Formats: sequence, structure tokens, C-alpha cells
Amino acid sequence: MAFNHYAKLKRLLADEKSGWYVRRIEEPTTAKTFRGELRHFDHYYRLYCADGTPIKYGKFQQLDRLASALGTSVENLPLI
Repeated sequence: MAFNHYAKLKRLLADEKSGWYVRRIEEPTTAKTFRGELRHFDHYYRLYCADGTPIKYGKFQQLDRLASALGTSVENLPLI
């Protein structure tokens, strides 16, 4: 079974206290796929604890994939 970053984010958030949120960062980023391809994004997202500190390994590029992993819709995510 291949590593799934979004499944890891789900596990991290399950251990997180309530009040966590997602912030969109308007900086370009690149992600490498499992096929070795580079995908370029003009922004990325980061997860934060309720106290405003970044959650370790909480950087990701696709908000819809996080929502899917959490079993919710993008509209229900706490996006700032």
C-alpha cells in the first residue's frame, strides 16, 4: 500500500484538540508524485493548532483531497 499524505493528515487531526484550522498560503510550491512527476501549484495550505502554531507535517496542496479524507466537504473545513 502506498503512503497517503492525506490519510496521515487525518490521523494528525484526530489527535488534535478542537479549534484547528486551515490557512491558504499564497506562495508557489512543487510536489512530487509517486510516479516521480513534479506538480506545480501557485499556493498551498497549512494546518494550524487552535493556538496558531503550525501542525507538523501539515502542509498540503489539495483542499478537496483533505476534505475527502476527512469525510466532509470543502465548505465544512475551517479555512482562514
